[in-house]
Amino acid sequence: MIQVGDRIPEATLSYRENGDTKTITTQALTEGKTVVLFAVPGAFTPTCSAAHLPGYVVFHPKFIEKGVDHIACISVNDAFVMSAWGESQNAEEIMMLADGDASMTKALGVESDTGNFGGIRSQRYAMIIKDGIVTHFNLEKPKTFEVSDAESMLALL
Repeated sequence: MIQVGDRIPEATLSYRENGDTKTITTQALTEGKTVVLFAVPGAFTPTCSAAHLPGYVVFHPKFIEKGVDHIACISVNDAFVMSAWGESQNAEEIMMLADGDASMTKALGVESDTGNFGGIRSQRYAMIIKDGIVTHFNLEKPKTFEVSDAESMLALL
């Protein structure tokens, strides 16, 4: 599992922009930048939609004031689902990244097999990445939402 001090693993993620599906590598996302990356088990799910993503939407300006270049939300969903969820949550300022094949999630060591409910999903977490290096990593215990919320991550900057 990824640890503080580790370099973010190489992966390619997808997202929707201006009607097109695009890709970005984790290196392009993080190199020379400060990024807050948070993961949700699934788009449109209760805690993710009611609290996790909305917190980052509300506090986005404060993250920027603290020197964060990007806030990115990642989930093992496709780019179309992530885009639609972002639009429904007014998350225009948040990068909605799809890890469709769970390769990034597996490389981080945070996968969770939900069986026929949804297959491989990500555990809930948030991390701060500075120039490709993880400086903070807050992994939630199963069925909790206490340490990966926007306010907790903001306090670490």
